[in-house]
Amino acid sequence: MMSDDLAARGLVLLGCGKMGSAMLAGWLSDGLPSDAVWVLDPQPSDWLKAQAVHLNSDLPPAPAVVIIAVKPQMMQDALPRLAALGNGDTLFVSVAAGTPIAQFERLLGAETPIIRAMPNTPAAIGRGITALVGNARTRADQIDAAESLLSAVGQTVRLDSEDQIDAVTGVSGSGPAYVFHMIEALTAAGIAQGLPDDMAAKLAQATVAGAGALAEASDDSPAQLRINVTSPNGTTQAGLEVLMDADTGLGPLMARTVKAATDRSKELARG
Repeated sequence: MMSDDLAARGLVLLGCGKMGSAMLAGWLSDGLPSDAVWVLDPQPSDWLKAQAVHLNSDLPPAPAVVIIAVKPQMMQDALPRLAALGNGDTLFVSVAAGTPIAQFERLLGAETPIIRAMPNTPAAIGRGITALVGNARTRADQIDAAESLLSAVGQTVRLDSEDQIDAVTGVSGSGPAYVFHMIEALTAAGIAQGLPDDMAAKLAQATVAGAGALAEASDDSPAQLRINVTSPNGTTQAGLEVLMDADTGLGPLMARTVKAATDRSKELARG
């Protein structure tokens, strides 16, 4: 997974919270030498201190990649230290939500190769999915390298344009929270039908997790998997008639949910 260029020139990780730690753990387990990694983090965890990486020290002169994993509100303070690496051959990859490529180009220089990526929280256990898109200065081999690095925390998809990031945010970026709430709602519905609280919670969580795993592993589409479970005039059909109502069901509700998140993503990007 890790190129000789990366090992030789080094990788810089700006910010090592939950997402940064998950990525770093994946890279190290995939064979990236710890002495090829520089981490800048004002409050390093005990786990990070034990990884034998270069921590808050002078950076290499021309690292192959800089990963930006700080929160957007910390960006203005953190990036000036890296500005000297802009307008060169160092690739910048941002996993910071809500920060457009144009803002990085203003801070780092218009000639800087920059990739904007949108991971989601299951990346913390290696089950995320990350969408990525590069600016005009990004070479094909640099996009390949970024995709390889981001695959350490799950699957990746390449976008056609940065405009699609807002919709990605609405679907996969915010989507885990929708699923968590579905588990909450399914639990509450089970309790309302007489199940003990703990049992309802266990049934709801395992059902959602198992169904998701089956959807990912199966060659059948989600629609076909739904049909497979639905016996004519059976219990599943009775439930789906409520859930799939054209006016009040999950379809129109999810459409409004994703649109609201997408619209808010656009607003945040505009500042």
